[in-house]
Amino acid sequence: MAFGRSSRKKSFVEPVTLKILVAGGFGVGKTTLVGSVSEIRPLRTEEILSEVGRPVDDLHGVETKTTTTVAMDFGRITLREDLVLYLFGTPGQDRFWFLWDELAQGALGAVVLADTRRLEDSFAAIDYFERRGIPFTVAVNCFEGAQRYPAESVRGALDLDPEVELLMCDARDRESVKNVLVAVVQHALVLADRGPAAVTT
Repeated sequence: MAFGRSSRKKSFVEPVTLKILVAGGFGVGKTTLVGSVSEIRPLRTEEILSEVGRPVDDLHGVETKTTTTVAMDFGRITLREDLVLYLFGTPGQDRFWFLWDELAQGALGAVVLADTRRLEDSFAAIDYFERRGIPFTVAVNCFEGAQRYPAESVRGALDLDPEVELLMCDARDRESVKNVLVAVVQHALVLADRGPAAVTT
């Protein structure tokens, strides 16, 4: 009896699904990051910025921004056949921070997206994940026209612990964002002491 290729069935691998948060200040590029890498049409909960919100929404540095996330962004990316990430972008304004605790439930780790023009807007997200022991990686979104700084200078300004990785990225570029997400997963797995954190794409 002959066994050809047609008689072999590829065994199905049930993928591991991991939840990753994407956090950071208002207008830092969280919605763009989720949208650039998601393999499904991302779920967005954006609303038009209104005159009512002007006293509480600081538009310094992002004067052209016209919308804001009021609940979350959601996307999905398959890093490997057996590894799928669900991405949850958090709202950036202070008045929506009450949603963070719900979004953080069950998260493996987080990306804190930073803008060198408004680095102070990253402090709240960094403090949040440090206090709750949620592994995170900082990704500096390199906006066009923004001054570039050495990674070590940015790390010092953010007062990051040595084990927190800091990467430069372009939130519009899929491969750049994938590198950030891989770094988050690797960092989280190392801290969880689950063995070698070799995630390859």
